[in-house]
Amino acid sequence: MKPVVLIAEELSPATVDALGPDFEIRTCNGADRAQLLPALAEVDAVLIRSATKMDAEAIAAAQNLKVIARAGVGLDNVDVQAATKAGVMVVNAPTSNIVTAAELACGLLISTARHIPAATAALKQGEWKRSKYTGVELAEKTLGVVGLGRIGVLVAQRMSAFGMKVVAYDPYIQAARAAQMGVKLLSLDELLEVSDFITVHLPKTPETLGLIGDEALHKVKPTVRIVNAARGGIVDEGALISALKDGRVAGAGLDVYSSEPCTDSPLFGFDNVVCTPHLGASTDEAQEKAGIAVAKSVRLALAGELVPDAVNVQGGVIAEDVRPGLPLAERLGRIFTALAGEVAVRLDVEVRGEITQHDVKVLELSALKGVFEDVVAETVSYVNAPLFAQERGLEVRLTTTSESPDHRNVISVRGTLNDGRTVSVSGTLSGPKRIQKIVGVDSFDVDVILTDHMAFFRYQDRPGVVGTLGRILGDAEINIEGMQVSPDTESGDALVSLTVDREIPQPVLAEIVGEIGAKFARSVDLAN
Repeated sequence: MKPVVLIAEELSPATVDALGPDFEIRTCNGADRAQLLPALAEVDAVLIRSATKMDAEAIAAAQNLKVIARAGVGLDNVDVQAATKAGVMVVNAPTSNIVTAAELACGLLISTARHIPAATAALKQGEWKRSKYTGVELAEKTLGVVGLGRIGVLVAQRMSAFGMKVVAYDPYIQAARAAQMGVKLLSLDELLEVSDFITVHLPKTPETLGLIGDEALHKVKPTVRIVNAARGGIVDEGALISALKDGRVAGAGLDVYSSEPCTDSPLFGFDNVVCTPHLGASTDEAQEKAGIAVAKSVRLALAGELVPDAVNVQGGVIAEDVRPGLPLAERLGRIFTALAGEVAVRLDVEVRGEITQHDVKVLELSALKGVFEDVVAETVSYVNAPLFAQERGLEVRLTTTSESPDHRNVISVRGTLNDGRTVSVSGTLSGPKRIQKIVGVDSFDVDVILTDHMAFFRYQDRPGVVGTLGRILGDAEINIEGMQVSPDTESGDALVSLTVDREIPQPVLAEIVGEIGAKFARSVDLAN
């Protein structure tokens, strides 16, 4: 009996061809829940785009489901956590739209420079206004690329061909790597001050939300033009509107918005703003690449083989004792990046305890996946994570030992930074329920349950600090759910590890730093 594959949205004929003759192909309108839920009952795999919502209800309706394949990059319409709990693999096509997205950003940039959409609209209305739509040349202008990931690099390469000087801001890339591409790394403030054009290519995280906001837009040249084809909200729309009204920004090109679909915005009233409806992945070529990629992943997954673009689990055989450590290792990787504030030059993933009798290579990949989760705009998988490390000159090493005196098993992520400092975080799974815990941060012994919202403060150990923390967080209406103070007698410092009910905003974090004289302060959001 052939495995059943449900195609829930229109995909290219090449997608079906890539699946081959070994499957029974069924179709339905995935956007119609009344069609989707019964259609899922007997399927082994489902192929979707953005209109089909594979939430917990849909996953529960698919008792035989083994794979959810999203023919595209984003996974907003897939409940990855529910899929993982149900043992369902989630795959996407993380590289399918890289070229397409970069080309759109370039198109928006050129359109803002030469007023192409506004001039087109005027001419079609019978107006011949050449002087009104006088533009600027790109040659010899400075392009500031905010986020030098794969798409940012492609934009930099393409606009360099126009004779532009390219500078970039990306705290997670080595200066030597940028120099190889002919790009000069700057601080964000420096980039804002020197750029004639700014293009954004960052993931949307609590740190990047509103990054190009009111303060940033008071530092730019009045002739600057800003492009955002990455994620809505990284450029603060309210601040951009004010800057355009005040003449502090000369134009903008936008493909993404803080709330989508967006069909009504004050931004649409500016002639010098070019707006498109999230077309970053909307080309025939990108859609075909995505369909073929996920079709291949479905074939691999249903054959029990390694799946390069698996988002939640690695294809192939993973020992049952190892599998619960995957989400722990990934979250430790995310915490490491938050603590370090940069990508390390060397990363050591150490696994200790009885788990090492199995193949634990996947734990290294899981940790590495977490390290880059909040660094790059692209979806990070078990296979592309090592590629991101290679691109950034990060040396990765896995070490194992069966000795673990304090815990049954421990996973540690330790990195050496550019200036020689080391940052580390260790965790374990505790008790029959395998509760995720942090058991070490740098030189401090810790015993804190790992939650969605955490914070860490290092300071000179003295009385009164805990009270100050409680007061400031209380004033900000942030509830402390757990707290541990870990002293280090050798340095005289203490580390406070907090679990809180929501992320601590940067102004509150800055207030705490100022009042307690913290040497180190990080808020970590693992909710997404």
